[in-house]
Amino acid sequence: MSPETKEKELLKGLALGDKKAVETIYKDNYNMVQSLVINNNGSAQEAKDIFQEAMIVLLEKARSGNFELNCQIKTYVYSVCRRIWLKKLQQYNRYSSEVESMVATVPVEEDVEEYEKRDLEFAMMEKAIGSLGEPCKSLIEAFYIQKRNMQDIASQFGYTNADNAKNQKYKCLMRLKKLFFAQYKNGK
Repeated sequence: MSPETKEKELLKGLALGDKKAVETIYKDNYNMVQSLVINNNGSAQEAKDIFQEAMIVLLEKARSGNFELNCQIKTYVYSVCRRIWLKKLQQYNRYSSEVESMVATVPVEEDVEEYEKRDLEFAMMEKAIGSLGEPCKSLIEAFYIQKRNMQDIASQFGYTNADNAKNQKYKCLMRLKKLFFAQYKNGK
């Protein structure tokens, strides 16, 4: 199925109240909207509210019968959320400039492309961590994800002291960097 056909099917499903279509649109777009709101003086709850408002706009458009989408759903949802959020910021006095000048500053397509690029990089990093092997994978996760200190890591992994654990973490990090950039260079 071509991307355009998939998008049309999702819109048709949304208009008919198809749960799977709604879930797909949510899964494909929510993280992007959450990043937009949180990175622009908002909270996770505000991101949920903004996303819900955008979904209502999209639902009403899809049900209208004469709505023709001239971009990806992702771009449409992002631009609607962005406009709603900028208006809310203006209402909250967290944003003083005119909304229109902000809208004209950065085209939505550039934001979406940047988000997709970052998303791809995160996926590549996740793949690199997955192929790292043990104990490096667990050591990197313990330090960077679980935010544990080197003394705890040394005792958990059986190193004689925190300095030895730190040296091993450095070696693992260099291996991870090598794996990541090999994937990045190949574009996979």
